[in-house]
Amino acid sequence: MHLPPVSRRPGIVVQPFSRADIVNAARRWVGTPYHHQASCLGVGTDCVGLVRGVWRQLYGADAEEAGPYTRDWAEATGDETLVAAARRHLVEIDPARLRPGDVAVFRYRTRAIAKHVGIAARGGESGPLAPIPSTLIHAVEGAPVSEVPLSPWWRRRIAAAFAFPGVED
Repeated sequence: MHLPPVSRRPGIVVQPFSRADIVNAARRWVGTPYHHQASCLGVGTDCVGLVRGVWRQLYGADAEEAGPYTRDWAEATGDETLVAAARRHLVEIDPARLRPGDVAVFRYRTRAIAKHVGIAARGGESGPLAPIPSTLIHAVEGAPVSEVPLSPWWRRRIAAAFAFPGVED
């Protein structure tokens, strides 16, 4: 699938795609080794790089240059940098309405800066995508990109949720 680059400028139309397109794009990354600041399918990625890579597949180019960041970037700045970047390019939704293909941003601790991101998917249900995601595709240090259960532990830590622009339900 090739889609034109996205633009948030008025008058530019984003070609629609399905939630299944997003989940399938994210699943292509499963097994990609973890590498801080990377976003290269099959070679290395971190959690932000995974979302950037899926964005590139859907829209044809990065939304913006991520620039260098340290592992302690959130603690060092105290800014909600990850949430702010998501708000610039994605469509914010109620976290209670998270669906397969949506992006979830997580806080590891209450009142901590949000510093992890993943793409909601579904488990082994057959047929159309289940309305409630049961798995999460993400990259964590020390492990390759994985699809894991979206357990209560993860659900409690969702700080914000976003949909990709142009998604068809």
